[in-house]
Amino acid sequence: MTQSAKKLQQFRNEAYQLLGRAKDATFELMDAVLLSRNVYSFAELSLSPVFRRKWPSLYEAIDDCRPNRHKLMKLYLAKIPTTLQRPIIAGDHTPLPRPEAPTLKDRTYEHGAKVISGKPITQGTWLQYIGLDSVRKGKLGITITA
Repeated sequence: MTQSAKKLQQFRNEAYQLLGRAKDATFELMDAVLLSRNVYSFAELSLSPVFRRKWPSLYEAIDDCRPNRHKLMKLYLAKIPTTLQRPIIAGDHTPLPRPEAPTLKDRTYEHGAKVISGKPITQGTWLQYIGLDSVRKGKLGITITA
């Protein structure tokens, strides 16, 4: 096993230990999210080859997982290279229109390019992604290096 593969395996083991309950399902869900090119529904993640469970386990992972957020953030921050002159950080905020979901817990007003009911603002929720890339300029994703 290469040194890079050992570091990645160690990082994954450390992150796994910080996930709390339902860590197996949560870890497979995270892999499915990271490895799926396009996901059009939450249940579709259960079809990923890395998610070896049945689709109800998706909900178990979300409902039961109580990760140690502070320790996870410390782990992630420890993997960011400090020898860089100028790291590349990219972000994405994608609105998900859900005007017919009045019981959605985090429903907010979202602006989008798609006009719904004659207005570019609709009720819904959002996805957010922040990526750091210090090695491959112009590529998104988190790069783990020594």
